[in-house]
Amino acid sequence: MMRFELSELPFNIDLETKKVLKSLPSAHAALAELKGIASTIPNQNILINTLGLQEAKDSSAIENIITTHDDLYKSELNLDSFKSLNAKEVQNYISALKKGFELTSTSGLLTNKTILQIQEVLEDNKAGFRKLPGTALKNAATGETIYTPPQDYNEILRLMTNLEKYINDSEMSDIDPLIKMAIIHFQFESIHPFYDGNGRTGRIINILYLINEKLQNLPILYLSSYIIKRKADYYRYLQKVRDEDLWEDWILFMIKGIEETARETIDLILKIKKMMFEYKHQLRENYKFYSQDLLNNLFKHPYTKIEFIVNDLGVSRLTAANYLNKLAEDKILKKEKLGTGNYYINEKLIELLTKR
Repeated sequence: MMRFELSELPFNIDLETKKVLKSLPSAHAALAELKGIASTIPNQNILINTLGLQEAKDSSAIENIITTHDDLYKSELNLDSFKSLNAKEVQNYISALKKGFELTSTSGLLTNKTILQIQEVLEDNKAGFRKLPGTALKNAATGETIYTPPQDYNEILRLMTNLEKYINDSEMSDIDPLIKMAIIHFQFESIHPFYDGNGRTGRIINILYLINEKLQNLPILYLSSYIIKRKADYYRYLQKVRDEDLWEDWILFMIKGIEETARETIDLILKIKKMMFEYKHQLRENYKFYSQDLLNNLFKHPYTKIEFIVNDLGVSRLTAANYLNKLAEDKILKKEKLGTGNYYINEKLIELLTKR
């Protein structure tokens, strides 16, 4: 079989087939509905944090970095007595995602500089683009090499510079942005520019691109759970493009993923919104210390602690502890001890998030 050679974008191929074009309206409708519903949550950090943590867990799981929800939320507490290397890697992912969102929101561009900064936070190093040969993608079961990405640093740099232009210059291609996202994802994963973290960086690029195209306002649409459920198809369709130039199945797979994930996320946000409404009434009717900031805290941090309340509400440690202990005493929250510190779990929210 001839070795696949990556070409620069845009590809000289008609990718807007009848099947692809027919799949677009319902995916765009789902994205528009998600964008609208997300805007109704009063504090949007709730969605960025809560859904971002879930995405960090799922995206890392694709790369066999496995952590439990319990370890993930404990890791967010930054308690000295809790250490988990996998949970730390997942926390790096959410930090990288937030960093990318901050940078692209400020500049309105998704540049190689931003992509490098995302990967730097993700991997906690400054290795940058690959400079040494030897990277190959292998079949995990057989060890057989299924694809060899570009090996030369200058070629990687050339292809990434071309990809950067393609992402940001609308005049290079006038195809639908959902098709374009599928192409960008294929190209980035095929360049495989980093020693580590390519898959996770690529999935962060997906949502940042949709935001730059004004299809979303927040980084809350994540394809990782969809890919986990169809991991074999994901890699098979990627490889079929390289081996047989079969683009239609790959593009349809990605568009379907966008629509399915958008609808699942809409359902989850509506359930979070309903739960917040119920908590709001319960807290407002029974506790003089109720505030919107307190409610937001309990949904932004599924596991919360005294310091989070101090920071979010601007109260003393003693006051924050009194609030949380009273809520735990009344079984609104569940109090747990870890080392010398306490943390408090919003069990109903955790149950909702872990059902996904």
